[in-house]
Amino acid sequence: MIVRAVLFDLDGTLVDSLGDLADAVNHMLASFGKPGLAISEIRPLLGNGARNLVQQILGTADAAEIEEGLARFLEFNRCHIADKSRLYPGAREALEMLAANSISLAAISNKNETLSRLMLEELRIDSFFEIICGGDTFEEMKPSPLPLLKVVEYLTIPASCTVMVGDSMNDVQAGIRAGITTIGCSWGYGDLEELQGADHVAASCYDVTRFLLRKEY
Repeated sequence: MIVRAVLFDLDGTLVDSLGDLADAVNHMLASFGKPGLAISEIRPLLGNGARNLVQQILGTADAAEIEEGLARFLEFNRCHIADKSRLYPGAREALEMLAANSISLAAISNKNETLSRLMLEELRIDSFFEIICGGDTFEEMKPSPLPLLKVVEYLTIPASCTVMVGDSMNDVQAGIRAGITTIGCSWGYGDLEELQGADHVAASCYDVTRFLLRKEY
């Protein structure tokens, strides 16, 4: 296999954004007069988009309440997108080395596209990506294979020459369904059980880089 394109998840894969996401969640809860949650309580709820997160946190099916909570969460997150967020060790180096080897890079997150772009701009890595997609970019989000298939079509690179890198079952399942090789990231927000089925499980961004730049598979 010759790797010609790599699709990266963002939160929990390239970026440790847990602190900022937790702050946005607790700001929203406080605005409703509700007690805040510990990071350990918020972490397992991440990865399926902001609307799903808000609905779970509020524990309601009331559409109006969910919409109001979502608006408050997104606005706070937008204003504090990278107060605490940092790249994981080796993430920038991985992007630099892959780009230097003429490998096309894309970001595919379940985070709102506008916020994904803003976070990458704040962390100064947006220029590495040929395309940046969020959970609202296409009709479906991960674990649907649709975003991955749309991106490889845009890049005009076969799925067989593409790798999906992510920290959750959403990333692994989307990759499998799209016929794309997957690398699970053990340092992210998901647990190791979520990475079952991945073609490779990496222990660090450096491990990801070594795997992607191997000559043989």
